[in-house]
Amino acid sequence: MFRVLNKVFDNNQRDVQRIVKTVVQPVNALEEETMKIGNLAEAFMALRQRVQEGGESLDDVIVPAFALIREAGRRSIGKRHYDVQLIGGAALHQGRIAEMRTGEGKTLVATLALALNALEGKGCHLVTVNDYLARVGMEEMGLLYRTLGLTVGLANRDLQPFEKQAAYACDITYVTNSELGFDYLRDNMAQSREQLVLRADSPLNFAIVDEVDSILIDEARTPLIISGAAEKATDLYYVYAKLVKRLQRGEPAEPGKRTEPTGDYTIDEKGKQVHVTEGGISKIERLLSIPDLYSPENMDKAHMITQAIRARELYQREKDYIVNAEGEVIIIDEFTGRSMPGRRYGEGLHQAIEAKEGVKIENENQTLATITYQNFFRLYNKFAGMTGTAKTEEKEFLDIYGSDVLVIPTNKPIIRQDAEDLVYRTRMGKYQAVVQEVAQMHATGRPILIGTASIDTSEQLSELLKAAGIPHSVLNAKYEAQEASIVAQAGRSGTVTIATNMAGRGTDIMLGGNAEYILGEAIEQNFGISRFAPEAEAFIKAISRQDPEAEQLGMKLPGMVPDFIRQAQQLQADTIADRERVRELGGLHIIGTERHESRRIDNQLRGRAGRQGDPGSSRFYVSFEDDLMRLFANDRVVAMMDRLGMDDTQPIEAKMVTGAIEKAQARVEDRNFGTRKQLLEFDNVMSKQRDEIYAQRREVLLGADEDVEETTEGMIADFTEMQLAYHAPTDQAPESWDLETLRTDMIDAMPQLETYDFEALRTMTPADAHAHLIEAVADSFDSRREELSPTMLNSLSRYVLLQVVDQHWKEHLHGMDVLRQGIGLRGYGQRDPFTEYKFEATNMFNDMIDNLKGEVTKFVFRMQFGQAS
Repeated sequence: MFRVLNKVFDNNQRDVQRIVKTVVQPVNALEEETMKIGNLAEAFMALRQRVQEGGESLDDVIVPAFALIREAGRRSIGKRHYDVQLIGGAALHQGRIAEMRTGEGKTLVATLALALNALEGKGCHLVTVNDYLARVGMEEMGLLYRTLGLTVGLANRDLQPFEKQAAYACDITYVTNSELGFDYLRDNMAQSREQLVLRADSPLNFAIVDEVDSILIDEARTPLIISGAAEKATDLYYVYAKLVKRLQRGEPAEPGKRTEPTGDYTIDEKGKQVHVTEGGISKIERLLSIPDLYSPENMDKAHMITQAIRARELYQREKDYIVNAEGEVIIIDEFTGRSMPGRRYGEGLHQAIEAKEGVKIENENQTLATITYQNFFRLYNKFAGMTGTAKTEEKEFLDIYGSDVLVIPTNKPIIRQDAEDLVYRTRMGKYQAVVQEVAQMHATGRPILIGTASIDTSEQLSELLKAAGIPHSVLNAKYEAQEASIVAQAGRSGTVTIATNMAGRGTDIMLGGNAEYILGEAIEQNFGISRFAPEAEAFIKAISRQDPEAEQLGMKLPGMVPDFIRQAQQLQADTIADRERVRELGGLHIIGTERHESRRIDNQLRGRAGRQGDPGSSRFYVSFEDDLMRLFANDRVVAMMDRLGMDDTQPIEAKMVTGAIEKAQARVEDRNFGTRKQLLEFDNVMSKQRDEIYAQRREVLLGADEDVEETTEGMIADFTEMQLAYHAPTDQAPESWDLETLRTDMIDAMPQLETYDFEALRTMTPADAHAHLIEAVADSFDSRREELSPTMLNSLSRYVLLQVVDQHWKEHLHGMDVLRQGIGLRGYGQRDPFTEYKFEATNMFNDMIDNLKGEVTKFVFRMQFGQAS
């Protein structure tokens, strides 16, 4: 009955059928006609004219546009969009999250929505998780876009500002999520229009986010921050790193056993927090010879010692971070296993880790600009996403981003076999079982991909495989340079690959290996020609198709020799033969060495096998010493194993254990969602303030001179009214006004009022008195304009506004950081921390705006070009 109801209420299937009827079938009907078009660019630009000048919407032209894009793919890169890819393209255009299985061609799917939305002429962004995927995506699909008459660019962190401007000015721009976010923040710190890199007219129009769950969910716990050096002693971190070695870790209080915690400090591994005990506080005070660790003057010491303990106990080298050859501590993304150069832990934690490792400590930073990924991508007029795993997170996508998930059917049925988990008592017992299974499968020649959750596990397994005489490759944050090459060949027979977190790798694993990739690398190395150059691509595609014209196309490459062509043809033939052999063996086998805290990451690892109807299989190995099981799983299962006398060689394969694992993952996912939700709630408070400041700033930066003058004059008038309201309120009699202080404050800001008779205001009605002073201030501004000339006054006003706004905003962000760190303590006073935060933050922002207006007034009236008085 439930299956029948599910079919009746299956909105996903209904939406897919609607797209098939309104887009796919009409596009297919146009295919034969479209193939006869000689100049695709001319036809596509005609559609652009219909959109930009004829008033038609993108939905009006989606069918002919998709038909032209499909034909451009067939002609330029030899790839024709499948019908299911047309469905995915339509979903992306609608601003939805498209869930497409691994190997279904998401890179090609994105071209449909990007090219269609490029018709508006406002720019489109394809957002990836790393520079490699951005570059490869742009180079692979660039020929398709250019066939349609569109421009395509790449915006990476190595470009100069003028080069980035050119990249973002293209119809389609490939860029990483972090670089795009930082470019937005930097644009809102620019001091001139020339420093802007995003489009001035439509900076955030349409974006497709690749691996959308990785970027908008996994990475959403950490905001983007641009920092500047703060004045704070860093050598103290070395002192405290040594001090904490003299402290003893204890156990927390436990009802029924201990009423007080033991040791000098206790650890909360789930929340990644430490708690110093009363005994620990006394010991630290004795070691530092201070009377009170938590007195106001020692708060910095207390904070730095806490971070030193966290660095020692909760952050592990080779798992949470690595130390590179230059002695830099580089964070490892816990979800993708990638290193994240340039990213640093906040609040002194990174410095504490550097001290722990004995490397150079970089200065602590002060926040200059910050935004969460959630609030950043909500700034787009429209954005979409694509990934292999999103449906389980649909509620979060819908609640936070307003985007639902559409599951796109696979081009071919999935025939991968997923086995039940095997659960062992200890980690070493699990590893021995993994090695045993690898040895058995490797003996048959079947390719194996082993997924691990940390570099340490990767290297431990690597040592065990070496001891067993099994050749293998290791892929983790230490060896990212070889990443694409290792992944591309992970489907060859006899290949064993160990990979740290396969999420978002972006390179397809093809059974039998990827001859095109090897051939492209060889062309680049031997002939110095990019594999994406049109003549190189034509030769590679011809070899792939075993086209008789491959030899003629190859000889057009500079320096090409017949021997190389014969080797290339043999390589392709060997790959095809190996592909059939691997299929007969059962395809790629996936081994997960532990369950990740997110089920999506496990599913992404599994999804590496069984692409495009290929055979494949997967199994996860788990132990009760794994972090997930140790922290969250049910202790009763361990007790049961003890009662049964089970040892390391006997695994459990039962639904009871699988259920415990899934519950543990669900608990961690709930905790992480809570973290992201709380981060967003707090950032939403700042988001409104940020939007107001950035809008004001952009108006000053890009506005006409008269607009800047009007803004400046408005701020001066507001400042005057604030002073009047404070010193000469209208609800008081004039004789009680504090005109002496009013005079002092006004002349301090505007020396031109030195001769103004403030005492005369007492003779007027309150309304007339206010109007009289405001008019005098306006006259002073007119005199200032004549003194400097309108052009110079506008230049001065623009400069002052930007400088003053930036300085006050920076100080406000610091104040907000301090408020955010301490606001949790309000909970002990039975007050809601979030409500208190909103109240305090609003007051702080209003005070900042008032102070800002006063400082702008003072600078405009006092500053001279070349000097300040």
